[in-house]
Amino acid sequence: MRSPTGAGTRTATAATTVTRCVGATCAGRRAAGEAGRTANAGLRLCQACLDRLSTELRRLPELYEACGRRLDGGAQDALRPRTSGGPLRGMPFNVQAAEARTEILTVLGSWAGAVAEKRGVAAPRREVLPLRVFLGRHLAWLAAHDAAGDFCGEVARLARRARRVADPEVRRRLPIGGCAEPDCSGSLTAVVGPGQPRTPAVISCDRDPGHRWLGHEWLQLSDRLRGTASAGGGPSRQADAEAKAAGGDAEAADSAATAAVRWVTAADVARLWQMPTGTVYRHASEAGWRRHSARGRTYYRGEDVVATLAGRGAARSGG
Repeated sequence: MRSPTGAGTRTATAATTVTRCVGATCAGRRAAGEAGRTANAGLRLCQACLDRLSTELRRLPELYEACGRRLDGGAQDALRPRTSGGPLRGMPFNVQAAEARTEILTVLGSWAGAVAEKRGVAAPRREVLPLRVFLGRHLAWLAAHDAAGDFCGEVARLARRARRVADPEVRRRLPIGGCAEPDCSGSLTAVVGPGQPRTPAVISCDRDPGHRWLGHEWLQLSDRLRGTASAGGGPSRQADAEAKAAGGDAEAADSAATAAVRWVTAADVARLWQMPTGTVYRHASEAGWRRHSARGRTYYRGEDVVATLAGRGAARSGG
Protein backbone atom coordinates (compact mmCIF):
# COMPACT_ATOMS: atom_id res chain seq x y z
CA MET A 1 0.00 0.00 0.00
CA ARG A 2 1.24 3.45 -0.89
CA SER A 3 -0.10 5.62 1.92
CA PRO A 4 -0.43 9.41 2.14
CA THR A 5 2.43 9.44 4.65
CA GLY A 6 4.91 7.80 2.32
CA ALA A 7 8.16 9.60 1.58
CA GLY A 8 8.22 11.61 -1.59
CA THR A 9 4.44 11.98 -1.98
CA ARG A 10 3.19 15.34 -3.11
CA THR A 11 0.76 17.43 -1.14
CA ALA A 12 -2.93 17.59 -1.90
CA THR A 13 -2.55 21.13 -3.20
CA ALA A 14 0.00 20.02 -5.76
CA ALA A 15 -2.60 17.69 -7.25
CA THR A 16 -4.61 20.62 -8.56
CA THR A 17 -2.29 20.92 -11.54
CA VAL A 18 -2.95 17.31 -12.64
CA THR A 19 -5.83 16.93 -15.05
CA ARG A 20 -5.74 13.26 -16.02
CA CYS A 21 -7.81 11.04 -13.73
CA VAL A 22 -5.85 8.35 -11.88
CA GLY A 23 -8.92 6.43 -10.67
CA ALA A 24 -9.73 2.75 -11.10
CA THR A 25 -12.40 3.20 -13.77
CA CYS A 26 -10.19 5.38 -15.95
CA ALA A 27 -7.26 3.01 -15.45
CA GLY A 28 -9.47 0.24 -16.83
CA ARG A 29 -10.50 2.39 -19.76
CA ARG A 30 -6.88 3.12 -20.65
CA ALA A 31 -6.00 -0.58 -20.34
CA ALA A 32 -8.78 -1.31 -22.85
CA GLY A 33 -7.37 1.26 -25.27
CA GLU A 34 -9.96 3.93 -24.49
CA ALA A 35 -9.27 7.49 -23.38
CA GLY A 36 -9.29 8.29 -19.68
CA ARG A 37 -11.30 11.18 -18.28
CA THR A 38 -10.24 14.55 -16.90
CA ALA A 39 -10.04 14.87 -13.13
CA ASN A 40 -12.37 17.23 -11.30
CA ALA A 41 -10.91 20.62 -10.45
CA GLY A 42 -8.59 20.30 -7.46
CA LEU A 43 -8.83 16.49 -7.41
CA ARG A 44 -6.94 13.56 -8.87
CA LEU A 45 -10.19 11.74 -9.76
CA CYS A 46 -12.93 12.36 -12.30
CA GLN A 47 -16.54 12.36 -11.14
CA ALA A 48 -17.18 8.80 -12.35
CA CYS A 49 -14.20 7.40 -10.45
CA LEU A 50 -15.07 9.45 -7.38
CA ASP A 51 -18.66 8.17 -7.43
CA ARG A 52 -17.46 4.59 -7.84
CA LEU A 53 -14.96 4.98 -5.01
CA SER A 54 -17.63 6.39 -2.71
CA THR A 55 -20.07 3.60 -3.57
CA GLU A 56 -17.57 0.77 -3.17
CA LEU A 57 -16.20 2.18 0.08
CA ARG A 58 -19.74 2.48 1.44
CA ARG A 59 -20.47 -1.17 0.55
CA LEU A 60 -17.36 -2.68 2.14
CA PRO A 61 -18.95 -3.26 5.59
CA GLU A 62 -21.83 -5.10 3.95
CA LEU A 63 -19.42 -7.19 1.87
CA TYR A 64 -17.35 -7.86 4.99
CA GLU A 65 -20.44 -9.29 6.71
CA ALA A 66 -21.44 -11.24 3.61
CA CYS A 67 -18.00 -12.88 3.54
CA GLY A 68 -18.46 -13.68 7.22
CA ARG A 69 -21.58 -15.66 6.36
CA ARG A 70 -19.41 -17.75 4.01
CA LEU A 71 -16.86 -18.71 6.66
CA ASP A 72 -18.58 -22.02 7.40
CA GLY A 73 -18.01 -23.23 3.86
CA GLY A 74 -20.89 -21.62 2.05
CA ALA A 75 -18.78 -21.20 -1.10
CA GLN A 76 -18.00 -24.73 -2.19
CA ASP A 77 -15.24 -23.82 -4.63
CA ALA A 78 -13.24 -22.17 -1.85
CA LEU A 79 -13.29 -24.96 0.72
CA ARG A 80 -10.23 -26.41 2.39
CA PRO A 81 -10.03 -28.58 5.52
CA ARG A 82 -9.41 -26.57 8.63
CA THR A 83 -6.60 -28.25 10.53
CA SER A 84 -6.26 -25.97 13.53
CA GLY A 85 -8.58 -23.77 15.54
CA GLY A 86 -12.32 -23.72 15.14
CA PRO A 87 -14.82 -26.12 16.64
CA LEU A 88 -13.68 -29.40 15.06
CA ARG A 89 -10.71 -30.60 13.02
CA GLY A 90 -11.57 -31.04 9.36
CA MET A 91 -14.76 -28.97 9.42
CA PRO A 92 -15.35 -26.99 6.19
CA PHE A 93 -13.78 -23.54 6.35
CA ASN A 94 -13.80 -20.95 3.59
CA VAL A 95 -10.24 -19.67 3.52
CA GLN A 96 -10.96 -17.14 0.77
CA ALA A 97 -13.74 -15.58 2.85
CA ALA A 98 -11.45 -15.28 5.87
CA GLU A 99 -8.67 -13.75 3.77
CA ALA A 100 -11.05 -11.26 2.14
CA ARG A 101 -12.28 -10.11 5.57
CA THR A 102 -8.75 -9.79 6.91
CA GLU A 103 -7.65 -7.78 3.90
CA ILE A 104 -10.61 -5.38 4.16
CA LEU A 105 -9.87 -4.70 7.82
CA THR A 106 -6.11 -4.40 7.28
CA VAL A 107 -6.24 -2.11 4.25
CA LEU A 108 -8.91 0.20 5.67
CA GLY A 109 -7.07 0.33 8.99
CA SER A 110 -3.81 1.22 7.30
CA TRP A 111 -5.34 4.04 5.26
CA ALA A 112 -7.30 5.39 8.24
CA GLY A 113 -4.15 5.40 10.39
CA ALA A 114 -2.20 7.24 7.71
CA VAL A 115 -4.94 9.86 7.26
CA ALA A 116 -5.29 10.36 11.02
CA GLU A 117 -1.55 10.89 11.39
CA LYS A 118 -1.26 13.21 8.41
CA ARG A 119 -4.28 15.33 9.34
CA GLY A 120 -3.71 15.33 13.10
CA VAL A 121 -7.05 13.79 14.03
CA ALA A 122 -8.02 10.85 16.22
CA ALA A 123 -8.05 7.47 14.49
CA PRO A 124 -11.28 5.42 14.57
CA ARG A 125 -11.76 2.04 16.23
CA ARG A 126 -10.19 -0.78 14.24
CA GLU A 127 -13.52 -2.14 13.03
CA VAL A 128 -14.74 -2.08 9.45
CA LEU A 129 -17.77 0.18 9.88
CA PRO A 130 -16.01 2.94 11.90
CA LEU A 131 -13.07 2.77 9.49
CA ARG A 132 -15.38 3.15 6.51
CA VAL A 133 -17.18 6.11 8.10
CA PHE A 134 -13.87 7.79 8.93
CA LEU A 135 -12.46 7.36 5.42
CA GLY A 136 -15.73 8.53 3.91
CA ARG A 137 -15.52 11.69 5.99
CA HIS A 138 -12.05 12.36 4.57
CA LEU A 139 -12.82 11.17 1.04
CA ALA A 140 -12.49 14.60 -0.60
CA TRP A 141 -9.05 15.04 0.97
CA LEU A 142 -7.98 11.62 -0.23
CA ALA A 143 -9.35 12.28 -3.73
CA ALA A 144 -7.15 15.37 -3.95
CA HIS A 145 -4.04 13.63 -2.65
CA ASP A 146 -1.15 12.28 -4.70
CA ALA A 147 -2.07 8.78 -3.45
CA ALA A 148 -5.69 9.01 -4.68
CA GLY A 149 -5.10 6.50 -7.45
CA ASP A 150 -3.64 3.95 -5.04
CA PHE A 151 -6.52 4.35 -2.59
CA CYS A 152 -9.11 4.13 -5.36
CA GLY A 153 -7.48 1.02 -6.83
CA GLU A 154 -7.18 -0.75 -3.49
CA VAL A 155 -10.81 -0.10 -2.55
CA ALA A 156 -11.91 -1.37 -5.98
CA ARG A 157 -9.81 -4.51 -5.53
CA LEU A 158 -11.19 -5.13 -2.04
CA ALA A 159 -14.77 -4.79 -3.27
CA ARG A 160 -14.16 -6.99 -6.30
CA ARG A 161 -12.56 -9.77 -4.30
CA ALA A 162 -15.22 -9.67 -1.58
CA ARG A 163 -18.04 -9.78 -4.15
CA ARG A 164 -16.55 -12.88 -5.75
CA VAL A 165 -16.32 -14.61 -2.38
CA ALA A 166 -19.76 -13.52 -1.17
CA ASP A 167 -21.49 -14.44 -4.43
CA PRO A 168 -19.17 -16.79 -6.34
CA GLU A 169 -21.73 -17.60 -9.03
CA VAL A 170 -21.93 -14.05 -10.40
CA ARG A 171 -18.56 -13.32 -11.94
CA ARG A 172 -18.76 -12.24 -15.57
CA ARG A 173 -19.07 -8.61 -16.62
CA LEU A 174 -19.56 -7.84 -20.30
CA PRO A 175 -18.86 -4.38 -21.77
CA ILE A 176 -21.84 -3.17 -23.83
CA GLY A 177 -20.74 0.25 -25.09
CA GLY A 178 -21.48 3.89 -24.43
CA CYS A 179 -24.43 4.89 -22.25
CA ALA A 180 -27.72 5.45 -24.09
CA GLU A 181 -28.75 8.41 -21.94
CA PRO A 182 -28.34 11.84 -23.58
CA ASP A 183 -25.17 13.75 -22.66
CA CYS A 184 -23.81 10.85 -20.59
CA SER A 185 -20.19 9.88 -21.24
CA GLY A 186 -20.37 6.68 -19.20
CA SER A 187 -19.93 3.09 -20.35
CA LEU A 188 -22.49 0.30 -19.97
CA THR A 189 -21.65 -3.09 -18.48
CA ALA A 190 -23.86 -6.17 -18.25
CA VAL A 191 -23.52 -8.38 -15.16
CA VAL A 192 -24.18 -11.95 -16.25
CA GLY A 193 -26.13 -14.17 -13.89
CA PRO A 194 -25.48 -17.81 -12.93
CA GLY A 195 -26.87 -20.43 -15.27
CA GLN A 196 -27.45 -17.72 -17.90
CA PRO A 197 -23.98 -17.30 -19.37
CA ARG A 198 -24.94 -14.74 -21.99
CA THR A 199 -27.87 -12.94 -20.40
CA PRO A 200 -27.44 -9.82 -18.25
CA ALA A 201 -29.14 -9.62 -14.88
CA VAL A 202 -28.45 -5.87 -14.79
CA ILE A 203 -27.05 -3.39 -17.29
CA SER A 204 -25.51 -0.39 -15.53
CA CYS A 205 -23.58 2.79 -16.31
CA ASP A 206 -20.23 3.52 -14.66
CA ARG A 207 -20.90 7.27 -14.69
CA ASP A 208 -24.43 7.55 -13.27
CA PRO A 209 -25.78 4.82 -10.94
CA GLY A 210 -29.30 5.86 -11.95
CA HIS A 211 -28.71 4.64 -15.51
CA ARG A 212 -29.66 1.00 -15.00
CA TRP A 213 -31.71 -1.49 -16.99
CA LEU A 214 -32.85 -5.03 -16.26
CA GLY A 215 -32.46 -7.84 -18.77
CA HIS A 216 -36.09 -7.68 -19.90
CA GLU A 217 -35.61 -4.01 -20.81
CA TRP A 218 -32.83 -4.82 -23.27
CA LEU A 219 -35.00 -4.57 -26.38
CA GLN A 220 -35.93 -0.96 -25.66
CA LEU A 221 -32.35 -0.13 -24.69
CA SER A 222 -30.89 -1.80 -27.78
CA ASP A 223 -33.03 0.40 -30.02
CA ARG A 224 -31.61 3.52 -28.35
CA LEU A 225 -28.07 2.19 -28.53
CA ARG A 226 -28.45 1.29 -32.18
CA GLY A 227 -29.54 4.87 -32.89
CA THR A 228 -26.46 6.14 -31.06
CA ALA A 229 -24.21 3.75 -32.98
CA SER A 230 -25.74 4.78 -36.32
CA ALA A 231 -25.14 8.42 -35.51
CA GLY A 232 -21.54 7.49 -34.80
CA GLY A 233 -21.20 6.03 -38.27
CA GLY A 234 -20.89 2.29 -37.70
CA PRO A 235 -23.27 -0.57 -36.80
CA SER A 236 -20.65 -3.29 -36.31
CA ARG A 237 -19.75 -2.40 -32.71
CA GLN A 238 -23.42 -2.13 -31.78
CA ALA A 239 -24.21 -5.50 -33.34
CA ASP A 240 -21.49 -7.07 -31.24
CA ALA A 241 -22.85 -5.39 -28.12
CA GLU A 242 -26.36 -6.66 -28.83
CA ALA A 243 -25.05 -10.17 -29.35
CA LYS A 244 -23.25 -10.04 -26.00
CA ALA A 245 -26.05 -8.56 -23.95
CA ALA A 246 -29.22 -10.01 -25.44
CA GLY A 247 -27.88 -13.54 -25.70
CA GLY A 248 -28.66 -13.78 -29.41
CA ASP A 249 -26.33 -15.48 -31.87
CA ALA A 250 -24.13 -13.75 -34.45
CA GLU A 251 -26.80 -14.30 -37.10
CA ALA A 252 -29.36 -12.33 -35.09
CA ALA A 253 -26.81 -9.61 -34.40
CA ASP A 254 -26.07 -9.24 -38.10
CA SER A 255 -29.78 -8.90 -38.79
CA ALA A 256 -30.14 -6.28 -36.05
CA ALA A 257 -27.24 -4.27 -37.42
CA THR A 258 -28.51 -4.13 -40.99
CA ALA A 259 -32.25 -3.73 -40.52
CA ALA A 260 -34.36 -1.10 -38.80
CA VAL A 261 -36.49 -3.82 -37.17
CA ARG A 262 -35.22 -5.74 -34.15
CA TRP A 263 -35.93 -9.48 -34.46
CA VAL A 264 -35.49 -11.92 -31.55
CA THR A 265 -35.82 -15.64 -31.06
CA ALA A 266 -38.08 -17.39 -28.56
CA ALA A 267 -34.95 -18.29 -26.57
CA ASP A 268 -33.97 -14.60 -26.41
CA VAL A 269 -37.39 -13.64 -25.07
CA ALA A 270 -37.33 -16.48 -22.53
CA ARG A 271 -33.95 -15.36 -21.19
CA LEU A 272 -34.75 -11.65 -21.12
CA TRP A 273 -38.11 -12.02 -19.39
CA GLN A 274 -37.17 -15.20 -17.45
CA MET A 275 -40.11 -17.28 -18.56
CA PRO A 276 -40.44 -20.79 -20.02
CA THR A 277 -40.00 -21.05 -23.78
CA GLY A 278 -43.44 -22.63 -24.00
CA THR A 279 -44.95 -19.47 -22.49
CA VAL A 280 -43.19 -17.42 -25.16
CA TYR A 281 -44.75 -19.50 -27.92
CA ARG A 282 -48.18 -19.12 -26.29
CA HIS A 283 -47.82 -15.32 -26.14
CA ALA A 284 -46.65 -15.27 -29.77
CA SER A 285 -49.69 -17.25 -30.88
CA GLU A 286 -52.26 -15.41 -28.80
CA ALA A 287 -50.94 -11.92 -29.60
CA GLY A 288 -50.13 -12.65 -33.25
CA TRP A 289 -46.48 -11.59 -33.15
CA ARG A 290 -45.08 -10.96 -36.60
CA ARG A 291 -42.35 -13.40 -37.50
CA HIS A 292 -39.92 -14.44 -40.18
CA SER A 293 -37.67 -17.47 -40.67
CA ALA A 294 -34.00 -17.52 -41.60
CA ARG A 295 -31.77 -20.59 -41.87
CA GLY A 296 -34.26 -22.77 -40.06
CA ARG A 297 -34.87 -20.40 -37.13
CA THR A 298 -37.93 -18.30 -36.32
CA TYR A 299 -37.56 -14.67 -35.29
CA TYR A 300 -40.24 -12.47 -33.71
CA ARG A 301 -40.60 -8.74 -34.23
CA GLY A 302 -39.21 -6.96 -31.18
CA GLU A 303 -41.85 -4.24 -30.98
CA ASP A 304 -44.61 -6.89 -30.85
CA VAL A 305 -42.81 -8.66 -28.02
CA VAL A 306 -42.42 -5.42 -26.06
CA ALA A 307 -46.07 -4.45 -26.65
CA THR A 308 -47.18 -7.74 -25.08
CA LEU A 309 -44.67 -8.02 -22.24
CA ALA A 310 -43.82 -4.38 -21.45
CA GLY A 311 -45.54 -4.46 -18.07
CA ARG A 312 -43.99 -7.70 -17.06
CA GLY A 313 -40.86 -7.52 -14.82
CA ALA A 314 -38.02 -9.98 -15.06
CA ALA A 315 -38.85 -11.30 -11.61
CA ARG A 316 -42.21 -12.66 -12.81
CA SER A 317 -42.31 -15.95 -14.65
CA GLY A 318 -44.78 -18.19 -16.38
CA GLY A 319 -47.99 -17.12 -18.06
